[in-house]
Amino acid sequence: MDLSSYLSIVRRWAWLLILGVTLGAGVGYGVSSLQTPIYQASTRVIASRASMQAASNAYSSSFGEGYFYVSEQQLMQTYIELLKSSSIFEKTSQLVGYPVSVGQVSAEQVGDTRILSITVEDPHPQDAADIANAVVEALILQNEEIEASRYKATDESLEIQIKQVEEQIAAYQATLDNQSSITLSEQLAQVQAQMVPLQTEVAQLKKDIALLSPATTPEKKSNLSDLNTRLDQIQPLLDLYQKIYADLVVIGTSGTTQNENAVTARLQSTLVLYQQIYLNLINTRESIRLSRLQNSQSIDQIQVATVPTSPVRPRPLNNTLLAGVVGLMLAAGIVFLIEYLDDTFKVPEDVERILGIPLIGYVAEIEEKAANGGSVYVVKQPRSPVSEAFRSLRSNLEFASVDKPLKIILVTSAEAGDGKTTISANLAAIIAQSGKKVMLVDCDLRRPRIHRFLRLQNRVGMTDLFREGYDVDSVTQQWVISSLVSISVITSGSLPPNPAELLGSQKMNHLLQEFSERADVVVIDSPPSMVSDAQVLAAKSDGVLMVLQPGKTHMGAAYAAREQFTRAGAHIVGAVFNRIQRRQGYYYSGYRYYSPYYYQNDKYLKNDDVNPEAAPEPATDASAESASRSVLTSLLKRKKES
Repeated sequence: MDLSSYLSIVRRWAWLLILGVTLGAGVGYGVSSLQTPIYQASTRVIASRASMQAASNAYSSSFGEGYFYVSEQQLMQTYIELLKSSSIFEKTSQLVGYPVSVGQVSAEQVGDTRILSITVEDPHPQDAADIANAVVEALILQNEEIEASRYKATDESLEIQIKQVEEQIAAYQATLDNQSSITLSEQLAQVQAQMVPLQTEVAQLKKDIALLSPATTPEKKSNLSDLNTRLDQIQPLLDLYQKIYADLVVIGTSGTTQNENAVTARLQSTLVLYQQIYLNLINTRESIRLSRLQNSQSIDQIQVATVPTSPVRPRPLNNTLLAGVVGLMLAAGIVFLIEYLDDTFKVPEDVERILGIPLIGYVAEIEEKAANGGSVYVVKQPRSPVSEAFRSLRSNLEFASVDKPLKIILVTSAEAGDGKTTISANLAAIIAQSGKKVMLVDCDLRRPRIHRFLRLQNRVGMTDLFREGYDVDSVTQQWVISSLVSISVITSGSLPPNPAELLGSQKMNHLLQEFSERADVVVIDSPPSMVSDAQVLAAKSDGVLMVLQPGKTHMGAAYAAREQFTRAGAHIVGAVFNRIQRRQGYYYSGYRYYSPYYYQNDKYLKNDDVNPEAAPEPATDASAESASRSVLTSLLKRKKES
């Protein structure tokens, strides 16, 4: 199909396409009008981690090149997931004073930065801004709680140990000041009481480290790092306690004299060790606090949410346009489906492509009241485009039979109701107007219509010629076109029970011979090709003219008819498109070249302006005839080549 074919489809279905756009746009606008306006407020925060590289280097030196630390991308994803937690929304609801749902809040990372964009949607613009700012505040509070909980257990353990060591230092200092005595066994018991919990914790830490090594996941690597850090903190303390314990044991086994100087020296030595333990604990606590400051994650709001002035949805204009486009696409899909499933003829190219015969005529749709009433359209409207179309059809029939003139022309159709009787009567009249003697014979012995179409009597007709006592003259009626032009008409007569046998008889051959002797051209109106009568008559005719109605005649039926005529040995001259509607664009686009002579803008003389008795046949435009000849010659040439 070429561009003109697609444009023709668009013209035919323009009403449906427009309806689809209108309905789609209407539905889109209506739905948008019923929706509650939603406002959107946005805020931005930046997540920072102080001295991240320094902390990374410090830990890498302890755990080797495979040390894992949280990347910025993972940190941002962690905050995004944290924003979906129930604790955040509980805090947010407490801050704003009303419930906040998870679906109202969304967050995304801005590019590859550490900036997080937080968006809140709400039917009320002020609430949207308040919730956005409250979410940031809740996130900051939650982050501080998480950071505090990470070091809480370690801080508590160190504080307990520091307090115990302070008590030991105070006790030894008091003993030295008061020169009071303390037994060796009591000192050993005190040291062992402080050393045993540390030994137990160190053993458990080493066991846990062995289970986690080697760490393969980020979570395991993080846990392993915490365990090693804790082990590094308490191992020096345990070593000092073990040294104190060993010194006391040595003193006890050496038999040192328990004099005043020896006791004092022992107390001072133990006090120094406890003071060293105390300093180590203080240094460890400060080191942990420094590490907390270096590796703590902080969140700062860099853009405060403001009250939005216009809703983000619905957007009536956008929704209306989009719905209109969707409606157009749906309508186009329906049109495509209909056109795909519709196997009727639509464009002239279909005839040559499917049937392999030329399309030699285009006839527009004729109003029913103008097509009947005892006259035919070409007589009542001799200067109309329809009349010019029949003149072109007459010329094409003559050009198609230059070597052998068509004496007997059979007019048939693939299906009933395609308008073959209209074509037969108008074709006979237009041929008669050219000065030839024409006989119109109604051989549709099943559903005859010629007598009704021309308002003639049907008491006797074609079937009576097969009975004794009737001849051609006795059944022939004259249908007068003008004082100078008339057509001999033989109606069907009474309907026989066996029309196919009559039409296929030898008697019919003799009758056709007699008809051709009495007239220059015999036009036979036959039944549709689905009836065997048409096949019988086609074999006896000089040429067959198939009537096709665009949008009605099915390609399969027409192809089957052509095959039947071919097997019967009939000569198919061509086809004619009948009842072409103006909106389909077939007829008036192809025959507008008649307008300079006979009409302008498809307006021509009315019935009252034309006297059929006096009106001579309009002279055929030479350019139109030349164009018709060239079209037909091209079609016939392609047919012979195929």
